[in-house]
Amino acid sequence: MQKNNRFKNFLLKIACDSVLIYTVIIMMAIMYHYKSEHTIIYGVVSYVITGISFRLFDYMTKHKFTGTLGYIALFLIFIYTARFVQVKGEQSYPLSFGIWFLTPQDVLDYSKWYTIEIFLLFQLFMMSVIYYFTRVRYRIFMGFLIMIIPFAIYGKEYEKMPTYFIIMLAVSYIIIMTDFRQLQNTDKIEVIGKKEIWRSVATYAVIFAVVSAIIPKPTIEENRDFLDTLISADQFTDRLISMLGVFRETTDNEQFFSGNNTPVYYVSSQDPMRFKLTTFSTYNYDNDSWTVEDTDKNYSTTFRLHTDTMKNGLYHFDETGSLTEAILYTAGKSTEFAEKYNLDGFTPEQFSIPERRWISIMSNIRGSQFAPLPQLVQDFWSTTYMEEMSLTESGTIRATGETGQNFARDEKFVYSYTPENFFTDSTNIKIIDSMSVENYTEMLTDAIALQDNEYAGTISKGLAEYVSYSDYLLDYGDSQKIYELAQQITTGCESDYDKANAIEAYFRDNGYIYDLNYRKGKGENAEDFLFTSKRGVCYEYATAMVLLARAVGIPARYCEGYNMSRLYNNNILKTNFIVTSNDAHGFPELYIKGFGWVSFEPTVSDTEELQQNTTASDALTRAGIIILVTALLVIMAVMFYPIVSHRIFMYVYGKKPPEEVVLAVMHRISRLSGTDTGYTVQEIAEVVLNKYGTDIHDTARLFDMTVYGGIALSDTDRVTAMTSYVSVYEAIREQKHNKKIKK
Repeated sequence: MQKNNRFKNFLLKIACDSVLIYTVIIMMAIMYHYKSEHTIIYGVVSYVITGISFRLFDYMTKHKFTGTLGYIALFLIFIYTARFVQVKGEQSYPLSFGIWFLTPQDVLDYSKWYTIEIFLLFQLFMMSVIYYFTRVRYRIFMGFLIMIIPFAIYGKEYEKMPTYFIIMLAVSYIIIMTDFRQLQNTDKIEVIGKKEIWRSVATYAVIFAVVSAIIPKPTIEENRDFLDTLISADQFTDRLISMLGVFRETTDNEQFFSGNNTPVYYVSSQDPMRFKLTTFSTYNYDNDSWTVEDTDKNYSTTFRLHTDTMKNGLYHFDETGSLTEAILYTAGKSTEFAEKYNLDGFTPEQFSIPERRWISIMSNIRGSQFAPLPQLVQDFWSTTYMEEMSLTESGTIRATGETGQNFARDEKFVYSYTPENFFTDSTNIKIIDSMSVENYTEMLTDAIALQDNEYAGTISKGLAEYVSYSDYLLDYGDSQKIYELAQQITTGCESDYDKANAIEAYFRDNGYIYDLNYRKGKGENAEDFLFTSKRGVCYEYATAMVLLARAVGIPARYCEGYNMSRLYNNNILKTNFIVTSNDAHGFPELYIKGFGWVSFEPTVSDTEELQQNTTASDALTRAGIIILVTALLVIMAVMFYPIVSHRIFMYVYGKKPPEEVVLAVMHRISRLSGTDTGYTVQEIAEVVLNKYGTDIHDTARLFDMTVYGGIALSDTDRVTAMTSYVSVYEAIREQKHNKKIKK
């Protein structure tokens, strides 16, 4: 019995240990940053380890020598275990633990072993220093420094700590301060009435959390021009990223869950747009990933630009609409060609190309291997990069200098581009739609035969590209479900451009949701997104559109880069847009017959914009309301608990066997009277008589008869026991009522 009581007291001590709970909250806040899905698991493990370790620390404070040996043993166990999992991590992960730890997590793949190691190291450190600076030498300032460690971990990667962790850390810190500054007994002071003090502290903590969360906060427009353009400690992070900036053969959706807001580019432009950095051509249903093909990485040409490129280094991309103009020119030369391909009535003069615009892009992060390319780019005018660059067959630019140097921080790129309103011209669309014929390769072949000038090269290139794309950019895995859906979506569409727009609109009109919190289960792929979950991020939307387009005969590929839409005036750099790592984006490019490559935007963005515009103040306000409602519910529960529990007890034990009733009555009376530990039933009866004036000696006698004598009891005995309980319950209520009246 005594052993059971000691174990119960041990568990109760752990459960009510404010220092232990504080340590676990800090550990959970830290581990949420590394693997949010496993936060609860790490919390439970931390609770067990900390509870056991704190008992060792208690022993150490009383037995210096053996306690120190015990701590050394604990330290070695943690270090050895951490080293063991580190070796496991190095065997399965391409980077060392040091680089993994210092590199922003949003640019890395998850490592199970390294995450366990970071947990072990933080666990040992946190429980040691928190225990020391509370129970051994209480230092309020050190406690504050420990509390801000999780905030520093989130802050270094521009990540927001979840609101509930912020509130829990603040409240638990207040409780720690109260416990160790106000409620600790000393040689000269003994604190009495701790129960009442804790009630006041709990009330204050709830009021503090509610008021601090709900009160209106000012909206602050910070000017980060100077901070964002400093070349400081971020250079080290940039260097780590540059070590990772190698050409990737595969990609999946993990990189779009960063929660990070690191500035990547500053841009001067008249239009918001998408940047393309890389392309991927082959989709794998088994692991839901994209891989590159030869055109994604093979170089079609190499070139070198200088700051004086305006005079002698200009690189000219294919002119927007050049293929369309070449085909129209052919139709103007040959009436037979125009009639055969339904192009009569169209002339090159009707084809409208908007005046090109300029865009200047400045990189804010070191080590990128790819140059950002705006959509419908025309010319690459200049860059501060002095090494050789290469244009891949899929239209991306990579740094390929002899020294192997990637693009640097503060690298500048200047392009001209065609505004996207090119596609809002109805005549342009009619002309492009007219070229979307079944015998497209035959049309281009006939056009080449009719050429005797520079247009022959443009059309020949268009034909060669289309034929090569048809080999693998029409592969959708022969999914019957995707094929049938694609046919259904594009029913009635006459041209490739109409089909592309119909597929793009399908996601907006059929209940698809942009959801950063949704994590796909093992084995889920594009089919599951299209037909089951309908939840995902840009990766899922872009992948689905590429496969649907291929299923209706439109060559398509998956691209990654950035969305540029946030206006942000930087007076130092003279730019008006900012692109952050949160703007990383996946999107599809489709080959439209008669024109060439066009990017589309199938991603449903309403939810995304809502999440991005939700401020920390909004989250705190919602949390404050939740805390307030919860506190009110708890108060109501406390107020009505005695009445409700009394009625439940009377109902449950009203007709049970007398033996059970007598046992239950004595246990309940002992709890109500505060004699539930270390008293015999006869002593309890004396306390109740003296304290409340109620005699329960008959029930105490019945308890001894059935427990120790094994005597069967009667219904009369059950009534006696229940009458005793009711008398005690009423006496306690009356006493509390009288105290309130006197106050």
